[in-house]
Amino acid sequence: MITLRRSNERGLTELGWLHSRHTFSFGEYYDPQHRGFSALRVINDDVVEPGMGFGTHGHQNAEIFSYVLSGALQHRDSLGNGSVIRAGHLQYMSAGDGVEHSEFNASKTEPVHFLQVWLRANVMGGDPRYAEKRVEQTAADAFTLLFSGTGRDGSVAIRQDADVWLGRLNTGRTWELKLGSRRGWLHLIKGELAIGTAGLLLQPGDGAAIEGEPRLPLRAQADVECLWFDLP
Repeated sequence: MITLRRSNERGLTELGWLHSRHTFSFGEYYDPQHRGFSALRVINDDVVEPGMGFGTHGHQNAEIFSYVLSGALQHRDSLGNGSVIRAGHLQYMSAGDGVEHSEFNASKTEPVHFLQVWLRANVMGGDPRYAEKRVEQTAADAFTLLFSGTGRDGSVAIRQDADVWLGRLNTGRTWELKLGSRRGWLHLIKGELAIGTAGLLLQPGDGAAIEGEPRLPLRAQADVECLWFDLP
C-alpha cells in the first residue's frame, strides 16, 4: 500500500522570520492522522530569514539531523560544538539523556533553507552524540546510505533500527527500492518521481508511506533528489 502525503496538505507555520511546512504534527500544528510513521517523527521543511533562528532549547531521546539545501545554518550546543553547516552538508545529533542547542541563519542577507528530521531513539538515555557529513558530491543515479543502526558502509551510526538514504536520479533513470517486510517513507526534495507499479507522481515536498510492498519501482521524470527511510 502506498499512501501519499502531498506537499500542499502539510502543516504550515508562518512567524515572519520562519516559514515551515510540517509533514507530521509539530509544535502548534496537530493532525491526529499524521503524528509520525514507524520510528519517523518529524520532517520539517524550514526557511529561516537572515540573522534569525531558534534560541537555545533542549531534546532527549531523539535522533535529529538537518540537511541544508541552500544558505548556511549556525549550530551551537551544550556538547561544545559550534559550526556553520552549509548547503550540501548534514548535521546529526543524538540527544541521548539530554542536550541543548541553538540554530540560526549564519547570513545577515540570505535565507537558509533546510530539512530537519527526527527519529525516535530505540535506546533511552546514553551520552549525546554529534557528527557532520558532506553529501554535495554524492553520486548521481544512486542511493547513498547516510545513517544506519550499525554504521555500516561509511554511514553515521544512529540509535534506531533505520536506514536513511539520499537518492539522486537523473531524468529517465529507473530504480527499485527493496523493503521486504519493512516499511518505508519517501520524501521528494526536488524533481518529479513516479513511484509504484501505477506510476504515482511525486512533486517536491511530497511524501509517501510504503507498507506491504516488498519492492518499490521508481522512475525519475525530472532530475530527482530524495530521502528514503527504511523503517521497522
